[in-house]
Amino acid sequence: MGILIPCIIAGGAGTRLWPISREARPKPFMRLPDGESLLQKTFLRAARLQGVERLMTVTNRELLFSTQDDYRAVNTGALALDFLLEPCGRNTAPAIAIAALHAQNQYGDDCQLLILPADHLIQDETAFAGAVAQARRLAAAGHLVTFGIQLTRAETGYGYIEAGAALGTDGLQVARFVEKPDASTAQQYLDSGRYLWNAGMFCLQVDTLLRELERYAPDVLDIARSSLDASPLLQGSGCLQRELPLEHFGKAPDISIDYALMERSSQVAVVPCSLGWNDIGSWQTLRELLPSDDAGNQVRGEAILHEVSNCYIDSPDRLIGAVGVHNLIVVDTPDALLIADAERSQDVKHIALELKKQGHETYRLHRTVNRPWGTYSVIEEGPRFKIKRIVVCPGASLSLQMHHHRSEHWVVVSGMARVINGERDFLLDTNESTFIPAGHSHRLSNPGVIDLVMIEVQSGEYLGEDDIVRFEDIYGRTPEPSN
Repeated sequence: MGILIPCIIAGGAGTRLWPISREARPKPFMRLPDGESLLQKTFLRAARLQGVERLMTVTNRELLFSTQDDYRAVNTGALALDFLLEPCGRNTAPAIAIAALHAQNQYGDDCQLLILPADHLIQDETAFAGAVAQARRLAAAGHLVTFGIQLTRAETGYGYIEAGAALGTDGLQVARFVEKPDASTAQQYLDSGRYLWNAGMFCLQVDTLLRELERYAPDVLDIARSSLDASPLLQGSGCLQRELPLEHFGKAPDISIDYALMERSSQVAVVPCSLGWNDIGSWQTLRELLPSDDAGNQVRGEAILHEVSNCYIDSPDRLIGAVGVHNLIVVDTPDALLIADAERSQDVKHIALELKKQGHETYRLHRTVNRPWGTYSVIEEGPRFKIKRIVVCPGASLSLQMHHHRSEHWVVVSGMARVINGERDFLLDTNESTFIPAGHSHRLSNPGVIDLVMIEVQSGEYLGEDDIVRFEDIYGRTPEPSN
C-alpha cells in the first residue's frame, strides 16, 4: 500500500447559500460559529490522519491566494502542499483525473488519493479515520471506494447509494447510484435499510483509477493528460504548483466523477459510516448546527423578536426587528438581503442563478473583496465617484498599474504606506494623502508590520474594475509577454 494523499476539491459557487456564498468567495470560505472556515476544517481533518505528510488541492486559480491564506492559519505542522489550478470549472471528473496523473508522476502508481470536498462538515473524526482505514484496504485490493453515510431521515437534497453484497468486513459492493429522490421515494429508501447517502468522498489508488478512466472515460483522461503536460511544475518551500492552461483544460467535458466513472465501473465499493456528516448544502442544513431559543429561532447577530418562531436570522452587521413571522430564513449582508420560506431553502439557488444570468455583481462579489494583498470594501458609489476602504497586509504590495479613465486620491487612516506615483517613490504616514491622476503609473505597498488601512476616492467617467493596466505584479497577474 502506497502513501495516502488527501486531495481537497474546492469548486462551485454554493448557490443555495447565497448571499454569503458567492463565486469569488464560495461556500468553503464560510466561517462557522467557532471561527473556522469549512475549508480549514477539511484541511485539519485530513492533516490529522495518520501518516499524512502532503496534501493536494484542486481549485480555481482565482481562489489560490484565499486558499493559501486559510491554510496558512491552520497548517501548524508545515504539511507539504500541492496546488492544481483550474482556469474554469469542469466538475469533478476532470479535476480528479488531473489529480491522479499528477500523483502518478510525483508519487508513484500505488499512492492513494483521498478525495474530499472542501465544503463538508464531519463532526466525528475518530469514525472518519476508521472509515478511511477501511477504504484504504479496499482501494489496495483494486476497488474504487466511496463513502456512504448511514441515513437518519428521508432527505431529498442528497444523492443515494444502494448497497450490494459484502466485501469482507471493510465494505460493500455498490449496486447502483441514485439521483436526488422525491419525498416519497426518499422515505422508501429510508425504510428499506439498503441505501446510504452519497457523500462525494472517495479513496482511490492511482493505478486502479487511471485504468478505469482509460476504459470508461478516455476523453476525460486524454484532456487531463494534455492539460497537465502543458502546465509547468513550479516548486518551492514545500509547495508544488501547476496552473492548467485554458486552451487545453477548457476542452474538458463538464461531468462529475459519478457520471463519468463510478456509475459505470464494476469495481466500485462503499464503506458505510456514521460520521456526523453534513454537506452544509442549504441554510436549513446549516441551522441544524446551531442552538435554538425556546421558540425554535436561531439568531446570529443582534435581533429583537416579538411572537416569532422557527426562524433563522443571520445579520452580524445590522439590527433586525421581526414581528409575528414564522418559518423564515433571513440572511443580511451589506449589499444583499435574503428572505426565504424555511421549507424552501433548496430553492435559494434560483435567486443566485438569476443574478448570474443578469450579470449582477452580487452573484460573484461581496461588498468586501479579497485580494492577494488584502481586501477592499466599497463604502459608497455614484455617478463619477466610488469610495473604497483598502486594507493591505504587512509586506504586501499591489501591482504597478495605471488607469485610463479615473483618478484616485489616497488617504492613510492607519499604518504606513509606500507609494509609487509616476516618477516619485515616497512614504505616507497616518493622516497623509496623495493624488494620482489618470494615466499615471502607481503602486501601493505596506512596508510596516501592521495592516495599512486607507481610503481611496475614485473619480472619472468609468470606474469599473477592468480599467486597469498592470505592468508588474508579485502575484503573477500580469499578462505573459508576447513573442
